[in-house]
Amino acid sequence: MSEIAFAIPGDLSLPTGGYAYDRRLLAEWAEMGVAARHLALPGGFPAPSEAELAETGRAILSQPYDSVLLIDGLAYGAFPEGIAAGLAGRVVALVHHPLGLEAGLSPERAAALLARETAALRHASAVIATSQNTKRLLVADFFVPEARITVAEPGVDPAPCASGSPTGAPLQLLAVGSLVPRKGYDVLVAALAGLADRNWRLTIIGAADRAPETAAALAAQIAGAGLGDRVHLAGAVDQKTLEAAYAGTDLFVMPSLFEGYGMVLTEALARGLPILCTTGGAAAETVPDAAALKVPPGDAAALRAGLLRLLDDAGERKRRSDAAWHAADALPRWRDTATIVAQTCAMVSP
Repeated sequence: MSEIAFAIPGDLSLPTGGYAYDRRLLAEWAEMGVAARHLALPGGFPAPSEAELAETGRAILSQPYDSVLLIDGLAYGAFPEGIAAGLAGRVVALVHHPLGLEAGLSPERAAALLARETAALRHASAVIATSQNTKRLLVADFFVPEARITVAEPGVDPAPCASGSPTGAPLQLLAVGSLVPRKGYDVLVAALAGLADRNWRLTIIGAADRAPETAAALAAQIAGAGLGDRVHLAGAVDQKTLEAAYAGTDLFVMPSLFEGYGMVLTEALARGLPILCTTGGAAAETVPDAAALKVPPGDAAALRAGLLRLLDDAGERKRRSDAAWHAADALPRWRDTATIVAQTCAMVSP
């Protein structure tokens, strides 16, 4: 098998689902003995400068010709077609979710990204999608032949069942993900503003520096709603702190407008947590209906109704918790994911 040069833009250590996926592939391959290495690309993607595009071109063209280029979609989807065409026959594109479907983009910017990603994907020898939903989008909207797409869902690590909050304490709600528009935290705060008469606390764990204006607006919204003592923006945290937060949670909430998969949902399943989530993107399929109450994305009234139902009904929370714990047994492990991606790369012969 040819060596895999895994091209990833920006800081691989960042606490996002996409970077976590990439890190785990590299770690699993090291243990499996798969010949692979990290090829660092500039951090300006998906809006690279001309200098960053030139640097990217030099980095990729310097790779041995018999290497397979596995390129993270955060970069590949933003490649001008000229660069993508020049790499034809060597590229496996990894699509976490299409760039033009990120929330908060202007219509013009979204259209430009969608057009550029469509053009780039024409030249990929194979495409890895992280969910069946993303695969369907790539076929229907990006015109990628179905035969060229392989689905490699994120793995999940086994975890202990969450114990929840102590008896009599406020119910602990948890949301995990960077403070960016697509995560829909403003909708969640709007929903909770109508539930001040219930005994709950919400912790949101996620980096605030990816979209500082969004993070600042969210903090102002929380203060304006009088929820400063009930909603805690914890920022990015280490793994030990994250594990402790999961362990003490009673209800996991994911209000995202769109998800390419939703890795935090399977992390919640693995801990037997009842879930309230939206049907945005792949989220509707990532967790079984028995484990999660699902509402339309961007609908604060529907989210409030779901919260009210689960806050008030301990029996339903327990039933969904049991269903989550049972469903966790069927989730893929990271070794499964790494094997699928490596096998896909092995089928590409530069």
